[in-house]
Amino acid sequence: MGSKGNYRSPLARVRGLGAAKSGVEHWWLQRASAIALLPLVVVFTAFAISLTGASHAEVAAFLGRPLPAGITILLVIAAFWHLKLGGQVIIEDYVSHEGVKLACVLALTFATVAVGLACILAVLRLVVAGA
Repeated sequence: MGSKGNYRSPLARVRGLGAAKSGVEHWWLQRASAIALLPLVVVFTAFAISLTGASHAEVAAFLGRPLPAGITILLVIAAFWHLKLGGQVIIEDYVSHEGVKLACVLALTFATVAVGLACILAVLRLVVAGA
């Protein structure tokens, strides 16, 4: 038991929560975002199928309406939140160097916020243009 970290009990090692003890909350948030995505993806897919063969202007007009725009924005928020949570777990599990891990989590957070915000602004632009 001479190596660092082996002083914890077997139960503490199995739980794997560490000092932050935030594993369960993170797990629940990821499951909640997955559940939120289910109906949003189904409805958005139905929208996409209904727009098969439509022109760019028709699609833009459809997405500029309040209900489709709202559903699309909710889908973007849920999808990018889910992506951020899942990506963070992967980084925390497979990147061992703390500095690199922090840089990767920050980059992931920045990227998901930036691209998600760009998507939301694009939808809002359609809403404003259609008004």
